[in-house]
Amino acid sequence: MPDKAVFGVLLAAWVVLFHWLGNSTFGYTDTGSLFGWLKYSYSMKTEEEHVFVVPFVVLFLMWWKREALLEVPKRFWGVALVLFAAAALLHMVGYVIQQTRVSFLGFIFGLYGLMGVVWGPKLLRVVSFPFFLLVFCMPLGSSVEMITFPLRMMVTHLSVAISQYALGIDVIRSGTQIFDTTQTFQYDVAPACSGIRSLVALLAVGTIYGVIGFGKAWKTILIVCAAAPLAVLANTARITTVILVGKVAGHDAGTFIEQKFGFVTFPLAVIGMFLFGYLIRDRKASGPCKNNLSAISAEPVQEVPS
Repeated sequence: MPDKAVFGVLLAAWVVLFHWLGNSTFGYTDTGSLFGWLKYSYSMKTEEEHVFVVPFVVLFLMWWKREALLEVPKRFWGVALVLFAAAALLHMVGYVIQQTRVSFLGFIFGLYGLMGVVWGPKLLRVVSFPFFLLVFCMPLGSSVEMITFPLRMMVTHLSVAISQYALGIDVIRSGTQIFDTTQTFQYDVAPACSGIRSLVALLAVGTIYGVIGFGKAWKTILIVCAAAPLAVLANTARITTVILVGKVAGHDAGTFIEQKFGFVTFPLAVIGMFLFGYLIRDRKASGPCKNNLSAISAEPVQEVPS
């Protein structure tokens, strides 16, 4: 890679800026560093465990594209300074309005712009997808409630409907609480059961799967869009199973299934995503046998003289 030293100096300056002037919200953690704020946010143990996996996925994709990164023509590209300036402006806005998440996006886009300045637009095309994945590292914090509550209500409605009309279990819904008429069991669809963890992880997995596995953009978009319904369906299956076990074996048995087998939700959603991908996969127009038959049938038939 040419001009590594130039990029290294620019990267170091960008990191130092965000270390000293990256965070203006001192009410939660007393640090001006964006990285210190990220460390504090990740330590809150919300539904964001995937953030520790995403950087390794990005590094793997960079390694996977290493030949393209080395072979692509590189040059100084002044137009990328516009992208870098926009990233710096984004950080300034986030700093002024005390929204560190906006500054985090500015940091990511600034790195992307610096790569464009030093190495040019063709390299930016190669690394655009891995850099997009870094957005999944942004902590959502309390703002995630805007997403989790509608998901909780949707999972609750679906689970109660399946239990009543498909399984014949007489259950009552009150908000996100589910209980039967005899008070044998009572459960609450908590934020952890909303599917937000599965949803964010599935969005990342679906983005990787869609870009690597499909050549057409519309199929990639379909795979990514499938993450939300698959997360809801997987969590609905989980809650419905809890209701069924609670009805048959009692409240404690249902609670055991809910607490000990929650990890099954994500694999089920991933399997559903790959099955959906199999249905819309790119199919070859014809095989060699079909081509040979077509060629044979196209040959003129010679008449044998009698």
